[in-house]
Amino acid sequence: MSNVRELREVEGLVRLLVSRMVGGAATQMLMIAAAWQMYELTGSAWDLGLIGLFQFAPVLVLTLVAGHAADRFHRVRIVAAAVALQGVGAAILLGATLAGWLSRELLIGVSVLLGAASTFQRPAQQSLVGSIVPLRLLARAMALSSSVYQAAVIGGPALAGLLFAIGGAAVYGTALVFLLVSLVLVIPIRYAWQPGAREPDTGRAMLAGVRLVRANRILLGAISMDLLAVLLGGATALLPVFAKDLLHVGPVGLGMLRSAPAVGALLMSVLLSRSPIEQGIGRRLFAGVAVYGCCMILFGLSHSFLLSLAVLGVSGAADMVSVVVRQTLVQTETPDAMRGRVGAVSSMFIGASNQLGEFESGTTAALFGPVASVVMGGVGTLFVVALWWRLFPGLARRESWIAPAAAAAGQR
Repeated sequence: MSNVRELREVEGLVRLLVSRMVGGAATQMLMIAAAWQMYELTGSAWDLGLIGLFQFAPVLVLTLVAGHAADRFHRVRIVAAAVALQGVGAAILLGATLAGWLSRELLIGVSVLLGAASTFQRPAQQSLVGSIVPLRLLARAMALSSSVYQAAVIGGPALAGLLFAIGGAAVYGTALVFLLVSLVLVIPIRYAWQPGAREPDTGRAMLAGVRLVRANRILLGAISMDLLAVLLGGATALLPVFAKDLLHVGPVGLGMLRSAPAVGALLMSVLLSRSPIEQGIGRRLFAGVAVYGCCMILFGLSHSFLLSLAVLGVSGAADMVSVVVRQTLVQTETPDAMRGRVGAVSSMFIGASNQLGEFESGTTAALFGPVASVVMGGVGTLFVVALWWRLFPGLARRESWIAPAAAAAGQR
């Protein structure tokens, strides 16, 4: 409990976490509303996949720039600008819904805008935690940050599902208010920032994070395994199809399905914030990804709404283990001056796994059907776990957050 009190006393951390929760809920509301309205407009799983693809396009183009910006410029200002840009997207969707000129092309265009905002927000926001929290509290802080975000992932879709009873405008209007609150909360945050210590805007400086990840087998293995697991095993893009055509539960059921993984993730993150992982780091990472893959197979085969909810909840808990391990490794293995760029590389991998995973799900569902798409993805995830165990034995055998060589040097 003393560590929890210490975390509350870290200047700016509470504001950052609450801002992340409120803003994250708004982002989830925008995503679920756009997906539902896209499926209502077109009835196409391919178009659902396109939303994910176009959200990823800015990640692919802007990630290195975003990471360098997070190391060169004030991270709070970057987060604030990204939240404001998401607010613009919410305002556009609100106006289009009220005016009755919402279209497939507009939804895709706003997806690009939201993807650009998230590309800059993620590395700056993640680096802020490492900048303001002492190293001895970092693992707990990362777990707490994840639990706050998962609370947003639970509340956002559930609230969006309820607000759809009023209409899409109610969802977008509420999301806009949430984003304004998030902006007000994040602006006053302060941390030790020294602009003179930042590197010049060169290609070599921007690629420094890529070089560090490529040279560090622990980071490379953890980040790439997460990318491939979610790329193959993700089912988020197909949830509107399952909710409407297979489970027949409508938008309220869709909100519950979308929230279920976050419920499991929230419970696991709260557990990890109180009893953090300290030993068997690698084994727990691999086990979490393997359980996630098994859950995707069960979800694809399920014909019961309650069973689907339960399986998605377990998948979220398993995924949270891998998320906390990966994010903490990124912070502990990276010097502060490089955290933005390494965080950007991690964000690009995660963005690829989420957005490209949605496109992959939409494509395979269009070719083979939604059930086959999800089941094949789960099987692919288990194959990745087995292959990565052989390719990255150092990661699989990693016991603690501090590398053995660093720990031995510290003892000397």
